[in-house]
Amino acid sequence: VLPSPDGPMPSVSITEIRQYLRAQDIPFHDGYSCLHTPSLFTGDRGDQPLSANAPFTLFIDKTTGSFLCTATLAEGTWQDFQANVEMRHRGVTPIPPASSEETEEEMRQAREDARCIWERALPLWELLDEKETKETKALFGISQVTDATLKRFGVRYLRTARSLVFPWFSPQDATLKGLKLLRVEKKGGTITYVEETLPRFDSYRNLFGLPLIGRRDTELVLTGWELDALALHQAAGVASVALPRGASCLPPTLLPYLEQFKRITLWLGEDLRSWEAAKLFARKLSLKRCSLVRPGNLQPRPLEALNQGLNVTKILRSAMLASHKSIVSFRQLREEVFGELVNTEQVSGVKWARFPELNKLLKGHRRGELTIFTGPTGSGKTTFISEYALDLCMQGVCTLWGSFEINNVRLAKIMLTQFAGRRLEDQLELYDEWADRFEELQLYFMTFHGQQNIKTVIDTMQHAVYMYDITHVVIDNLQFMMGHEHLSMDR
Repeated sequence: VLPSPDGPMPSVSITEIRQYLRAQDIPFHDGYSCLHTPSLFTGDRGDQPLSANAPFTLFIDKTTGSFLCTATLAEGTWQDFQANVEMRHRGVTPIPPASSEETEEEMRQAREDARCIWERALPLWELLDEKETKETKALFGISQVTDATLKRFGVRYLRTARSLVFPWFSPQDATLKGLKLLRVEKKGGTITYVEETLPRFDSYRNLFGLPLIGRRDTELVLTGWELDALALHQAAGVASVALPRGASCLPPTLLPYLEQFKRITLWLGEDLRSWEAAKLFARKLSLKRCSLVRPGNLQPRPLEALNQGLNVTKILRSAMLASHKSIVSFRQLREEVFGELVNTEQVSGVKWARFPELNKLLKGHRRGELTIFTGPTGSGKTTFISEYALDLCMQGVCTLWGSFEINNVRLAKIMLTQFAGRRLEDQLELYDEWADRFEELQLYFMTFHGQQNIKTVIDTMQHAVYMYDITHVVIDNLQFMMGHEHLSMDR
């Protein structure tokens, strides 16, 4: 089943949330991106009022109203939260919203698989001979990373898959909850890194390095890659964590774990896409506490900076504040303008891999631009646009489809066929393999069909942008979405 944003959530404003908490006598304080309250799911039960002395371990997202209790890992929507408060008033023990039995079973199986892999993997410094250790480290570009750093973060090596293994430990009881495997593929002269996670990406909530952070730490560097987190800790001794899906998204469920930090520096990578992502994530995390490391020749990604012997602490100190005032002078823009001139190729956007002619016309996919494809019925608009969107999606551009004309099952079938590059109806035994790979793409579908109320569609898009960091939205097609009676008005 393809992940789809659940129907538009009944929206709730931060004012309503605050009013409700006050009316219910629930103590809270304002955090950066969440409100903090004592948890309904721990400690004193029944109709006792929640004590302001209890630890504030329940976090309510200011944008969506969703909650997460970091002590019990109970999570749910704003409606679930209200239902639990009502239950508590009636003296009933609140129960965390349950996921389906199927999902529970899948997660249990994934954890079991992860445990087996973890037990087979070896610490890198325990490989039989020094030569193998050196070769492995060189392959991943971590020759400068010491054994002490690898040991501290618990990185291991799985010989059979020639992969580094990064563990994901539960922040509450340090049990192993999942893994990320990283292997290197060489094609000609280029090196690509291939990642695989257990459990699957959509339920992979890891912030690599989180268990190593103390309660009193107030500063953090957020990176887009596990090896960067290692390099940062080693070179600058700073608290650093890596996002599970790199610069492509910051899932809102991770925000509660980042609330304790007064200052967060985002150093996500060395290209303009990671710079754009850093600016987007800073808005989620609250601009006033975020600083950004601008990518450039003298400021590559942290691992590269360590390998080149650059002064990592100095780079961190030069990070720009994310919040700028409403009026700026050229002096403040100067660095950004220089960055655009140096990276002209990247400024023009994400290039299509399969459409060189399109790159000549459009240069690439850039945020904030609208492209309209027109043509008579049956001329292949949907077929082409699904190929065009898939091309970007395979390069990590998070995509949301609103298919108002053909249903999602048919659209997904077209895209899966294009993705596999073969007729799967003739080779059904390959279906699961290709479907698994297709599921890893950050591709979401709106569940609307036929004519829709524009406001509902816009609300759903906004929700998806916040939840999944969508950077590319496809509407197919405008006429169906608007319905025929709107055609006379100014569209």
